[in-house]
Amino acid sequence: MIHEETIQKLVELKLHAMASAARELANTSPSSDLTTQEILGLIVDRERLHRDNRRLARRLKEARMPPNAASLEEVSCDSARGLDKALVRSLASCHWIEAKQNVIVVGATGTGKTFLGVALAQAACRKGHRALIARTSRLLSELAVARGDGSYAAMLEKLARLDVLVLDDFLIAPLKDQERRDLLEVLEDRYDRGSTVITSQVPTKTWHEALADPTIADAICDRLVHNAHLVNLRGPSMRKRKAVTSE
Repeated sequence: MIHEETIQKLVELKLHAMASAARELANTSPSSDLTTQEILGLIVDRERLHRDNRRLARRLKEARMPPNAASLEEVSCDSARGLDKALVRSLASCHWIEAKQNVIVVGATGTGKTFLGVALAQAACRKGHRALIARTSRLLSELAVARGDGSYAAMLEKLARLDVLVLDDFLIAPLKDQERRDLLEVLEDRYDRGSTVITSQVPTKTWHEALADPTIADAICDRLVHNAHLVNLRGPSMRKRKAVTSE
């Protein structure tokens, strides 16, 4: 029998999940044949699960995970689209994160680039990694503000510490000179330290031209492309397909 005094001590120690589990067990039928070891195991497991869930929720929030975010289990595996099961399984293992490798997802609008990028970030969070999802243009705007208010170095260090940085809609619009330099600073700090996921409508072979400045383009491409898993998504827009299906 677990006494209420013991439960209150668990509450005072801020072991709320353990206290809840202990109270549930205390209210079970006396005929329960659980041993002391089994009871203790159940209580400790409840606390551990509670803390794991809290850590995951915090990681997802810090990653700016959108509501109802996609998971890799929801990704439609179709070799005709450029996504087969073997590739998705490989990415789901998150070994690429441990190896400090990048993932580049290229395809026309609506083919599921952002969907896959978000799913990769969620998988990373579930594996205990720190991630951030950001539209490239917005992140560069935040860096510009940070330069003005004196927090630029701190923001660069924060980005460098991330295990996974998802840059969505990369090169969707031409970059200004300072934006190119800021992007290079981010990628330089992260090189061999973390993994970067790029989603883009622009094929990698034209990145050099799109970046305009040859020297900076060389440096950016060198830090992104050479150690990356390249995913070329093909086929019609998934948004149009969903719209037709829902009619």
